[in-house]
Amino acid sequence: MGESLRTYKVVTHGCQMNVHDSERLAGLLEDAGYVKADQGGDPDLVVFNTCAVRENADNKLYGNLGQLAPAKTRQRDMQIAVGGCLAQKDRETIVRKAPWVDVVFGTHNIGHLPALLERARVERTAQVEILESLETFPSTLPTRRESAYAAWVAISVGCNNTCTFCIVPALRGKEEDRRPGDVLAEVEALVGEGVIEVTLLGQNVNAYGSDLGDREAFSKLLRACGQVEGLERVRFTSPHPRDFTDDVIAAMAQTPNVMHQLHMPLQSGSDTVLRAMKRSYRQERFLGIIEKVREAMPDAAISTDIIVGFPGETEEDFEQTMHVVREARFTNAFTFQYSKRPGTPAAEMADQVPKAVVQQRYERLIALQEEISWEENKKQVGRTLEILVAEGEGKKDDKTDRLSGRAPDNRLVHFTRPTEPVRPGDVVTVEITYAAPHHLLAEGPALGVRRTRAGDAWEKRTAAPAAKPAGVMLGLPTIGAPAPVAAEPVGGCCPTD
Repeated sequence: MGESLRTYKVVTHGCQMNVHDSERLAGLLEDAGYVKADQGGDPDLVVFNTCAVRENADNKLYGNLGQLAPAKTRQRDMQIAVGGCLAQKDRETIVRKAPWVDVVFGTHNIGHLPALLERARVERTAQVEILESLETFPSTLPTRRESAYAAWVAISVGCNNTCTFCIVPALRGKEEDRRPGDVLAEVEALVGEGVIEVTLLGQNVNAYGSDLGDREAFSKLLRACGQVEGLERVRFTSPHPRDFTDDVIAAMAQTPNVMHQLHMPLQSGSDTVLRAMKRSYRQERFLGIIEKVREAMPDAAISTDIIVGFPGETEEDFEQTMHVVREARFTNAFTFQYSKRPGTPAAEMADQVPKAVVQQRYERLIALQEEISWEENKKQVGRTLEILVAEGEGKKDDKTDRLSGRAPDNRLVHFTRPTEPVRPGDVVTVEITYAAPHHLLAEGPALGVRRTRAGDAWEKRTAAPAAKPAGVMLGLPTIGAPAPVAAEPVGGCCPTD
């Protein structure tokens, strides 16, 4: 048989938790001897990490699977695996609708993927394995991070909320927290590898501690991250207004490496709609949080999620959302037209808002938020900011001879390429000269360039020849179950797809 190494491709839909899981899936596969496929050609393995939040999630999946059917026919040894939230929900339905799929696995057993692939190859039959509870915390699995300088760190999985528009708790399960020591050990290990920015991740990240019996566990964790030498930027997503307490605001304001950036999902500004959504806060509470954050951190950049056209939403309800947007002055907002999520209470509610009405309200909201985003960004003109140079953030960088990166508050900044070499992960100091609604420009020369350990790590990763793994040879299935390895918007209530 051939001696070619098996190649893989992971396709990710959905929230940051899925991105985090996909990095673990890639790590598991490379640990088992697969190599990442180059652009072009048919990989030997395609893994879909799916989302079930949007109404058209299944259409997207089956469309993608249909496009792969001819490749599967051409390439007899090709395998297709489907995981994530839609796999957890639909289970055997996927194999019935797309019988050329080899493996279906859920959100609780991603560590089993290599063994399931081997079993499917040997038995020549589809393997469907869905567990009802988490077996191994994802962050303890091998990983292949896409970035050398920034990393996700999951501090919890699952969600205890019962928002009527969201199916995530049913698919991810109840909240389960990692021990603070385990989280910090992973953060310290990442910093040791050159990472200088971490984002703490959870479906409801600031509820962290409910599983541990400590209501201040999250603020303590933020402060502990402030003690990790070499860690320059700490972020977190997504919190819930119900659990956002004063001790978290204080920790953000008093911990130098915790960025003054906050993603706070609103969903609706109407108390009536919030009640129907089972969102356990009201407009006054939400705006009170924003006020406290701005008192403690006047420079804070605050973003949000908003759903337009939830069942029963009246024009008056929508105007309440517009009022909150005007008062809160979000830096940006992820806005969504409500769509039915099969399996959620909201999908069965009466008074579904007509599509034309939803579209009209959506356009009004977008116009208002664009205006506010632009006004808020204009306040940045003239400021001197440290930009963490990113990879792939600026689609026009090559044409404009610019580089791109993120300011401390996570605003996207495009800046003139410095005369000296700059790598992703390095930090460039610039003066902002122009503002657009969704980005800032620094058109003058750089004021300073700081080479970092993160830049060194990026350079090492890109310069080193690809390591040759032991390999999974075509026609010779040798994958075993891996041994445990020590270590957008994500929120379970976020409708991001």
